[in-house]
Amino acid sequence: MLSTVLSSGCSDAAGLAGNLFAFVLFVSPIPTFRRIIRNQSTEQFSELPCIYALLNCLICLWYGMPFVTPGVILVATVNSIGAAFQLIYAIIFIIYADKSKKLRMSALLMAVFAFFGMVVFVSLRFLETHLRQMVVGYLSVFSLISMFASPLFIINLVIKTQSVEYMPFYLSLSTFLTSLSFSTYGVLKFDPFLYVSMFLQVPNGIGTILGIVQLATYYYYSCKYGEGSREPLLASYA
Repeated sequence: MLSTVLSSGCSDAAGLAGNLFAFVLFVSPIPTFRRIIRNQSTEQFSELPCIYALLNCLICLWYGMPFVTPGVILVATVNSIGAAFQLIYAIIFIIYADKSKKLRMSALLMAVFAFFGMVVFVSLRFLETHLRQMVVGYLSVFSLISMFASPLFIINLVIKTQSVEYMPFYLSLSTFLTSLSFSTYGVLKFDPFLYVSMFLQVPNGIGTILGIVQLATYYYYSCKYGEGSREPLLASYA
């Protein structure tokens, strides 16, 4: 009985920590979008990572809803905040992009919401509870892995330029802490009859590893070459 209470308390603490670190992760692109607003141009920034992040937040939000996966409401809360931030970033991008990027971003944004609407409709209308959780869970795994894989581009860029100016430290740190917290949350929520543990551990475990690689890369190149003097670009959105 005591071990159950302690496990529940630890899992809730890990989930709350994940929410906090995820919030830091969501606000870390603000300097880049302030630059876009100040320069009134999206420059060479790509819209795709923002779109991927928005889709990921929406799918994970749906996965965390009680009628899809009971007991992991913290997953829904953090991703609802993330979806709001990503939508704001997307709107800012559309406002300051040139005509071709504006049209492409608008089309992609509509495609994201159309796909998410289809996922919601199909999962509620045609899938029973267990199958619904499994299907949405697999979708969330794939979307999370693709989002966490984007830092590989940053690492490649850092190695080529021998500069960490394209790898903001707090973005790397919050990625690591968020992934570690939700990976722990998944472990402590383990239930052999549910897919909750697997769907939280796999992508966030990969995110934790990538976060460690990012931080190690940042430490090595910042010590060897310095941090650079120019304003950091948000490589996850570039």
